[in-house]
Amino acid sequence: MVDLSIDCAGIKSPNPFWLASAPPANSGGQVQRAFDAGWGGAVWKTLGQPIQNVSSRFGGHDVRGVKAAGFNNIELITDRSLEVNFREIYETKKKYPKHAIIASLMVETREEWKDIIKRSIDAGADGLELNFGCPHGMCERGMGSAVGQEPKVNQEITSWAVEYSTVPVLVKLTPNVSDILPHGMAARRGGAHGVSLINTIKSIISVDIDRFVPEPRVGGLSTNGGYCGAAVKPIALHMVAQLARHKEFGLPISGIGGVSNWRDAVEFILLGSSSVQVCTEVMLRGYGVVEDMIDGLESYMKSHGFSTIAEMVGKAVPQYSEWGNLDLNYETVAKIDPQKCIGCQLCVAACQDGAHQCIHPQGSDLAKKLGLTVLGAGPAGERVPVIDESECVGCNLCKIVCPVPDCISMVEVDNGYAPTTWNEHVSQGKDLRPKKGAH
Repeated sequence: MVDLSIDCAGIKSPNPFWLASAPPANSGGQVQRAFDAGWGGAVWKTLGQPIQNVSSRFGGHDVRGVKAAGFNNIELITDRSLEVNFREIYETKKKYPKHAIIASLMVETREEWKDIIKRSIDAGADGLELNFGCPHGMCERGMGSAVGQEPKVNQEITSWAVEYSTVPVLVKLTPNVSDILPHGMAARRGGAHGVSLINTIKSIISVDIDRFVPEPRVGGLSTNGGYCGAAVKPIALHMVAQLARHKEFGLPISGIGGVSNWRDAVEFILLGSSSVQVCTEVMLRGYGVVEDMIDGLESYMKSHGFSTIAEMVGKAVPQYSEWGNLDLNYETVAKIDPQKCIGCQLCVAACQDGAHQCIHPQGSDLAKKLGLTVLGAGPAGERVPVIDESECVGCNLCKIVCPVPDCISMVEVDNGYAPTTWNEHVSQGKDLRPKKGAH
């Protein structure tokens, strides 16, 4: 048996899957349905002085037929009264005492922070998330990313929240910065119990090329919004890992950004997240997506010998290093499985035009000149490409474009050179490619 329960900065929940602060966590009815579906926690849609949203407010970025691979919004914080929100938080927490409810907050003055924190805790919130990340609408009012981009302001407001709160305080960080570390450290200095990241990325999702107006369109105008969805996962993973590996940071992390399935969640956990928050996938597919996430995570833990989530947290962090520490003499070459190849030639086009011209059509003049043939060609026959391994640099492009799983693999080769890194070359004057045993 595996135990999916977690403790993220003192906030406990039956599993690591939390709804992020967004439309799916806008009301008590929604959060309760989410908990019934299996979600372990919910970060309530940001509370503050209610605003008026615009119409329309969402945009999608489609990639080669995949709908909304990226997503954009110009929606702001709650447009419902605080009284209604707090009543629903109270009712939901009373009905689901073992599930985590985190109140996302965004106000301006110290007195407003003091008041809204007290009301959130009185309503039953298990923790607070300070929204220092919203990149549109609220930042123009001196809140959201306007706070998250200024470490001193971040630290000061965090210290207010910690002073007034009797429950754990998470700081939600903005990715709209050149380096996430100073902002995570500012939250730490302010006394935060943990951080959550990333919030959305400032963006323009598309342009209506007939009306000449960016999307989403509000009348004849638009504005920049917050980019999220599956496409932002690589950026989120990088920023989570940057904080997780920093020796002086040391705070729990709630990972957010492009979590669409259980594999994404595992990646965030392995890079240091104690919980994972999901928004866009729920908006596109509904609360039921958590069932596969839970099943997949359980199966992964069993197959890899993990009993608890805590055992997984940060497992990949030691292997995340700087470029200068990579072995310059490690070498791989591409291998094509002729029994799996369908002869699509995508790898040929990619290698010839975008890489190192080492993959050629079988039977071509160059392939004949080099003496390259395919042994035991499968169903694709003469359409199985051939690889000039002497020219292959192991870049991985062919494997990336290949539509058949495991058809192309990158195989390590012994090139006769001892391991060495750029940092060793600079600090010790080592030859980058000494022969084996020369050390």
